[in-house]
Amino acid sequence: MDIIHLLPDSVANQIAAGEVIQRPSSCLKELVENSLDAGATHIQIVVVDAGRTMLQVVDNGSGMSATDARLAFERHATSKIRTAADLFSLHTMGFRGEALASICAVAQVVLTTRREEDEVGTLLEINGSEVVRQEPCQCQVGTNMKVRNLFYNVPARRRFLKKDATEMRQLLQDFYRIALVYPKVAFTLLDNDEVVLDLPVGTYKQRIEQIFQRNTRRQFCDQLIDVKVNTQIVNIYGFIGKPEGAQKGNPQYFFVNGRYMRHPYFHKAVLNAYTGMLQGEQQPAYFLYFDIAPEAIDVNIHPTKTEIKFADEQSIFQILSAAVREAIGKFNVSPSIDFDREGDYESAPVRGNAVPTSLSITANREYNPFKTRQTPPANWERLYRTPDTTPINNVSAPIEPEPMLDLQLDPQVTITAESVMQFDDRYIFCAQPSSVLVVDRYLAHVNVLYNVFSRRFEDSTSCSQQLLFPDTIDLSADDARLLNSALDDFRSLGFDIDAIGPESFVINGVPSELGEQNDVRTLLDMIAELSEASDVREQWHRRMALALARKVAVPNGKRLSADECVDLLTRLLRLPTPAFTPDGKRIVTTLSAKDIAALF
Repeated sequence: MDIIHLLPDSVANQIAAGEVIQRPSSCLKELVENSLDAGATHIQIVVVDAGRTMLQVVDNGSGMSATDARLAFERHATSKIRTAADLFSLHTMGFRGEALASICAVAQVVLTTRREEDEVGTLLEINGSEVVRQEPCQCQVGTNMKVRNLFYNVPARRRFLKKDATEMRQLLQDFYRIALVYPKVAFTLLDNDEVVLDLPVGTYKQRIEQIFQRNTRRQFCDQLIDVKVNTQIVNIYGFIGKPEGAQKGNPQYFFVNGRYMRHPYFHKAVLNAYTGMLQGEQQPAYFLYFDIAPEAIDVNIHPTKTEIKFADEQSIFQILSAAVREAIGKFNVSPSIDFDREGDYESAPVRGNAVPTSLSITANREYNPFKTRQTPPANWERLYRTPDTTPINNVSAPIEPEPMLDLQLDPQVTITAESVMQFDDRYIFCAQPSSVLVVDRYLAHVNVLYNVFSRRFEDSTSCSQQLLFPDTIDLSADDARLLNSALDDFRSLGFDIDAIGPESFVINGVPSELGEQNDVRTLLDMIAELSEASDVREQWHRRMALALARKVAVPNGKRLSADECVDLLTRLLRLPTPAFTPDGKRIVTTLSAKDIAALF
């Protein structure tokens, strides 16, 4: 008995939909790309319940005939390509002919469309790949695609959808990836009858400002630098962020030939240009556009078309890194002298209004005064170091430490001012009878504060410090939604925040531990942490507590008194897991007498 058989088209379409349509944002991306390929100059998007109930895309493009409207929902039916050779000369967003077939296989679709030369349009209704009706209708020129009840016939897929807030954030992210590369197209986005974004036609920079404006006191685009380079291989243009504006969660986008792409290799090229200018987890913002011959890239390697292969990646890597480095140097945001580099010093840029003249200078290029070191006198630090005795935030009276779970402590150890010593204003050494504790002071304080802040989500013991002059902050649409959903959590930590508009908030108070630090930057960093978390509330709390602890902890380079070091160590050793931070960084290590002896 034969057991192999052909699958029905409806089943095959549902299988294909699993690759192409993964969530409402995937559906949005495919529909908007079709509108762009149809030459639309204005696209309106209507979302209900983050797209799971309804997703509607209305455009003023070329529209379709009655025959094309019906054929468009068949698998591998497309107007974009005709032969395999066309795959290497693509000038459109779509080309496979799978998107509409996949969408109608897992949703209820109603399409109305009309061409300018037609007197009447076409209405087509499809439920789960089955055509319910097709008839003439009166409608405007263009296409109106309405997708209802996504995954209604695939309950397992529908159950895997996240909360509305999460799906809406993803939908907005995919929308940004399209809107940023088409500033000459106007977009309107409505969510549950509320206008979220209304983007008029403008320039690239205006479109970036419209989407990512974060604070009315400082325009986002003020922190951007122009990048432009034209070569025979690729043309690169766009904007990068100044190093002083770098922070976690900054937007980073690559586009090639009008299409968003992910490319870790090119991301590394950008970061190489910022070497030595960023600290910790800081990330620069960038919006970089590549124009390259279509035959030099391959976009047909992933269903979402976000992974693209380049024929000459290494050359583009070098061109990109050099272009970013040149842009940073042109705006005087990087050092202009490097004493360790051999090069053409006569070609260094002239600063100010000085006029270069012909000079003849004899110089010893081997001489570097910064490499010439003399032995300093013994104990010279004591002559210049002034202890800073500012108390650490949240340090209370010393507490007897409890034994650590992952380190062997001498049971007779007592932490006193005489047993501790600071080194490099970063580490604390604590002598025990048979070993020495080495503690990273900053990470130790982060761990202590993390445990303090974590308890506030349970017992609501936060203490808020009211600001004399409240701060107003404007967020992007997705950040605003994220903050709205986490307002109660921020209040548990001590933030006093009120919404004064769809995307505007006023900060009336901050946690008392924050002190004089920038409350707006702290809030943005914490929102960036939340954007990387799942919908699990406990994970939100962990990320928020850790982000705030990093801001409040005493930074390296600040001198503490001996009593403060003792207090910090006693509180650290009392924690259940004192040797590691919540994100897995080691805080404490021990050096036994045997370890020290092995060094000599």
